[in-house]
Amino acid sequence: MGSSIEALYIFDELNTPILQHTYRGRPPAPKTLISHYNSHPAPRPSLLYVPDASPPITIFSVTHSHLLFLVPSTTDVDPLLVLEFLHRVIDVLEEFVCSGGPLISTKIQAQYEVVAQLLNEMCDGGIVCNTEPNSLRELVEVPGWLDKLLGNVGLPNTPSLPQSSHLKQGATKSPFSSNIGTLQTPPGTAIPWRRSGVRHTSNELYVDIIESLNVTIAPSGRILSAISSGSILFTAKISGVPDLTLSLTAPGGPTAMRDRLQLPVFHPCVRLGRWKERPGELSFIPPDGRFVLAGYEVDLLPVDPEADDSAAVMAQQMEKPFIPAIAELKTGLGPAGLDFEVKLKLDTSFPGHGSSSSSSSSRYPSSSSRGFSSGFGPGGSAGIGSASSSSSTGPSFSDDIVVTIPVPAAVRNISDLRASRGEVAFAPGDKEVTWTISTRKDAGSVAGTATLRGTVVGPIEEEEEDLIDINDFDEEVQRDEHHLETHSSTGNQTATALMGYYDDAQQTQASQKAAAATAIASARTIRQSSSAANSNPRKTASLMPNSVSVSFTVRGWVPSNIKVESLNIDMRRSRGVPETIKPYKGVKYICVSRKGIEGRC
Repeated sequence: MGSSIEALYIFDELNTPILQHTYRGRPPAPKTLISHYNSHPAPRPSLLYVPDASPPITIFSVTHSHLLFLVPSTTDVDPLLVLEFLHRVIDVLEEFVCSGGPLISTKIQAQYEVVAQLLNEMCDGGIVCNTEPNSLRELVEVPGWLDKLLGNVGLPNTPSLPQSSHLKQGATKSPFSSNIGTLQTPPGTAIPWRRSGVRHTSNELYVDIIESLNVTIAPSGRILSAISSGSILFTAKISGVPDLTLSLTAPGGPTAMRDRLQLPVFHPCVRLGRWKERPGELSFIPPDGRFVLAGYEVDLLPVDPEADDSAAVMAQQMEKPFIPAIAELKTGLGPAGLDFEVKLKLDTSFPGHGSSSSSSSSRYPSSSSRGFSSGFGPGGSAGIGSASSSSSTGPSFSDDIVVTIPVPAAVRNISDLRASRGEVAFAPGDKEVTWTISTRKDAGSVAGTATLRGTVVGPIEEEEEDLIDINDFDEEVQRDEHHLETHSSTGNQTATALMGYYDDAQQTQASQKAAAATAIASARTIRQSSSAANSNPRKTASLMPNSVSVSFTVRGWVPSNIKVESLNIDMRRSRGVPETIKPYKGVKYICVSRKGIEGRC
């Protein structure tokens, strides 16, 4: 299995190619590649094999910010390598081209010279070699605002970074600058993820633990699954080459940390041996700036105590999953069975913090949200205290709580929407009902129960057709009844006048009356059956919503209850860090759920 990248393509939302970078071989043209990609029905997987191409190719794809990144391959290559390379390209372009913002096609086209340098440094001849932003900053020239200003007025500008790439060393040199290239080339660093000569006037270290909560609740109220996916974001703005140790703690102590953190992933700077020996302890030399230190996944449901003894002990130590917002859906209500009700339960008594209903609607202050202060720890290490005093106000909802109710396509409208709190938005033709509850300070206490009720209206075509069919049927039945009665009365007169001439006249009259009564009774039975079918509960059940989801953001709390115990700077192993330095250190905890709390009906 190979490990080379043949080419990279970037398309905008209109499938227009905005960049093509070839590393090796003869890859297909952009129009041919996008044609093969679009020939596959949506949703398209990230790995797509096209046997009809000549030669057959494998297309790797990643979609980000309405941009499509494609890498074709005619040989057998490791899929994880190619997909990870695409994600690294996206991260680097966001940092260098868009200054940390979202990727925009116009910015990529406007700074193509920077993009070309980045792609050449990240992959050399198809071999992925350098994807660390800190190292790329020493190799790639990024024009600043001063360079652009001087270039616009026609003045010569000076490159902000020294030229060091091997592509630039082959440029034409004057006879008097034979040694300039050697002097400008920075020495190679033994730490590829951290650039050399880092200097900061304000030394700061920040830790942000962000978790995404996904919970599925059965109609009975039982939690089917509860998964929290977390990321540890680290921001290092400190001079020199610091050697840091971050200690994490969780319910159950260090022994439960290894079992609690499932599927952990780490930045290359983390020493894995230290983590294996002491779970919960991260030792690393950080890159300069903001980066993702680690990622993990936590299963919040308790372990079955009957599994084994260790699992039983762990289950006793683990707390039951706490969910601050739960929505329950009930359908088929009302006299006609066309009403539904959503009951939202909000709880601000976060574990370990007590009730915070009085402060749950307040904004989380950025200054006090950092739980660490500067100081020195024992053993010559600059340390920070416990994270238990991370905020004096306690956890709180920072954004509005949004409840989303998907509606079936057959629903024409939802009338009589009534909410005890918040605002409800729905228009005919929408695919979902949006219920927004404010968490601002002037909105009062967030904790409590709120109710939303509405009535669904079915499609207009079926109602009109049923109504027309029933009315026509009624008219036909009435005409038949009138005709039979008239015919019956006429037959009586005829039978009376011919009583002496025909012996079977009386028998004919009786049979006509019986036939007329049978026809009228049959018509009335069909009419009643049609009315009952029109109000059939099975028909109304297809118009009812079957799920409800909740979105929210909580600052100061994470579902896994993982906390930062300490952050120490090992001054003995650090290089270039002043001994008198007192960096400011802080931590934030954020829980985000984007339609993650789903209640089924």
